[in-house]
Amino acid sequence: MKILLDANALMIPVQFQIDLFDELRMLLGAFEPVVLSGVIGELTGLSRAKGRDGAAARHGLVLGEKCTIVESGELQSGSVDAQMIEYAARNACMVVTNDRHIRNALMTRGISVISIRNQKKLEILRR
Repeated sequence: MKILLDANALMIPVQFQIDLFDELRMLLGAFEPVVLSGVIGELTGLSRAKGRDGAAARHGLVLGEKCTIVESGELQSGSVDAQMIEYAARNACMVVTNDRHIRNALMTRGISVISIRNQKKLEILRR
């Protein structure tokens, strides 16, 4: 099963001390993590910051290297958020995000979302 990860999902381990891939394995079993190239670009920009957000973004880039990276230039949508929604809809994959805008847009389209619950663990919001 393909699982699409956004930038804030890849920053979860540093921000919330949650092992993202272990949590996903416990929740789903086997999965294929997928990241859009635009998300890598977002993380690269954020990684230049100092402090916790910069560290989280740098760690997110390391995690992103362990994922299948899909070229987002092939998608019609302009923003990275819109590209994530388009990719998830086209490929019928779940999305890991804490972004309320993306989460609501995905759930409106009937796409399952995985998000943080109580800043401690991941949960599926819709299947």
